Amino acid sequence: MAVLIAVLTALAMIILMPLWWMISTSLKSLNEIMSYPPTWIPESFHWENYRLTWSRGNFTRYTLNTLLLAGVGVITHVLSNTFIAYGFAKIKFPGRQMLFTVMLGTMMIPGFVTLIPTYIMFAKIHWVGTYLPLMVPGLFGSAYQIFLVRQFYMSIPNELIEAGKIDGASHYYIWWKIMIPLAKPAVVVIAIMTFQGAWNDFLGPLIYISKESMFNLQIGLQSFKGQETTQWHYLMAGSLIVLAPVIALFFFFQRYFIEGMNISSGTKG
Repeated sequence: MAVLIAVLTALAMIILMPLWWMISTSLKSLNEIMSYPPTWIPESFHWENYRLTWSRGNFTRYTLNTLLLAGVGVITHVLSNTFIAYGFAKIKFPGRQMLFTVMLGTMMIPGFVTLIPTYIMFAKIHWVGTYLPLMVPGLFGSAYQIFLVRQFYMSIPNELIEAGKIDGASHYYIWWKIMIPLAKPAVVVIAIMTFQGAWNDFLGPLIYISKESMFNLQIGLQSFKGQETTQWHYLMAGSLIVLAPVIALFFFFQRYFIEGMNISSGTKG
């Protein structure tokens, strides 16, 4: 047991080394960062780097833009994925299994394959330069998230749906009032996944957004990288500021996240 603990501790330290290096770099001066040999612990802690990072870049605007994209993304993905999954799990219609198989097949297509055709399509309808290419696709669902919620729905007894139908409830009412409340862990999972994806999205805004006032945090961080030099202390401080909400979100909702993943994968306990 002592050997196992020692091995796991060593592995944990190795995994956490990059995070500690980020924290250490964010608290150093630029001269200390460039000095050789490098040091793991700053000679003096420059806490003002965080304040200067926020004030030097337009971080307030970037944060609001990112919250807008993440908030809309969470709403659209939760509504569309839970509704589509309800159809695949609880409504019998011709070709249901075939459509579900085709949908799963789309997960095999790399996103980069559709990157250029998607850009051309959005350019032709004059959506480039707006947030629409980053928001509207969420209304059509995500294959993986639909699969995740569908597996959770399959564990809900059909008797509940039949009881709702006897009381005169429509499929919309059953989905909204019965399925979503019972599938709270799965809903939390896709909400966290969507928020994290939108919060960390770099490629989408880089392709479709050109106005500086519309940049998100990931694009805004690039302002600390110049052609001749990179302000590493500000870049690391900004990266930690961006990283903190995602870590906090997972810790606050980790119980729902783990429960949702376990049930959706067919395991309980």
